[in-house]
Amino acid sequence: MKNIVFIFIISLAITQCSSQNTSYTDEIKLFQYELNTEYADKSKSPLTEEDFKSFKSLDFFEINEKYKVIAEFELTPNTPIFELKTTTDRLPLYRKYGIATFILEGKKHTLNIYQSQDLMNSLEYENYLFLPFNDATNGKSSYGGGRFIDLEIPKDGRKTIVIDFNKAYNPYCAYNHKYSCPIPPKENLLAIPISAGVKAYKKH
Repeated sequence: MKNIVFIFIISLAITQCSSQNTSYTDEIKLFQYELNTEYADKSKSPLTEEDFKSFKSLDFFEINEKYKVIAEFELTPNTPIFELKTTTDRLPLYRKYGIATFILEGKKHTLNIYQSQDLMNSLEYENYLFLPFNDATNGKSSYGGGRFIDLEIPKDGRKTIVIDFNKAYNPYCAYNHKYSCPIPPKENLLAIPISAGVKAYKKH
């Protein structure tokens, strides 16, 4: 009887674990689907006219939950507003909202997280935070100009923030040079490869 109970408990644990993994995979697949849907919509797509005609799907790294990290989040109130460099003369205004610290590949890393001064006045994007970053895959398997992750201000004054690199995407400049894209600040360079999220666009 004890053996039967033990086997049942193990089976239940495996089922729950499998269900959790499937749930996370489905979450990322939904993100990928929505991104592909946007790029396949001519009214929203950043693709050139020529590339749009042959577009089928973006290329993604394999989904890997280790790249979803829970970072300690230190707010940086009263930091000065600054002009973020872009690929053109455009200089949008941002403020460093906080510093995220996390462990990945056995090492501690820090990234600055920013808040757009334009979007913070919008009801739709008032809680929006912006994470631009570079890593060791740039110019190889990922876009050379870095990638972005969209975040939200943590609720209830939490001192942690979830950073999911599986949701990292390319700036529009990776697909079409007509766009003006933010350049990740030097302090947001990760010395390790982040093999997650959207890969480099092969045609560029």
